[in-house]
Amino acid sequence: MAVFADYWGWHHGDMGFGWWLVMFFINIAFWGAVIYGIVWLVRGGLHRTSHRSSTPGEILDWRLASGEISVEEYERLRERLGHDGPPPGGPPSTPPGGQPAPG
Repeated sequence: MAVFADYWGWHHGDMGFGWWLVMFFINIAFWGAVIYGIVWLVRGGLHRTSHRSSTPGEILDWRLASGEISVEEYERLRERLGHDGPPPGGPPSTPPGGQPAPG
């Protein structure tokens, strides 16, 4: 037991290497927590809105933009979802005859 006490600095009232090592790791943990907290607050803290749910139409628009689906499949799925016209900012729709609508 005397060897353990000498190693941890419990002998003769000094702070040996063992306590220096413990304090070093506590210091690293403290400053790591401070830096993490600052970064967390700068990035939005509790008011983060990254988990916003998308509507089916937005997901469909994203799939077309990424090339995951073709234009034909996009139009078919858009009709199935019940959307009558093209998405905002999208190309003008053509009637079933294939001729562009006057306008």
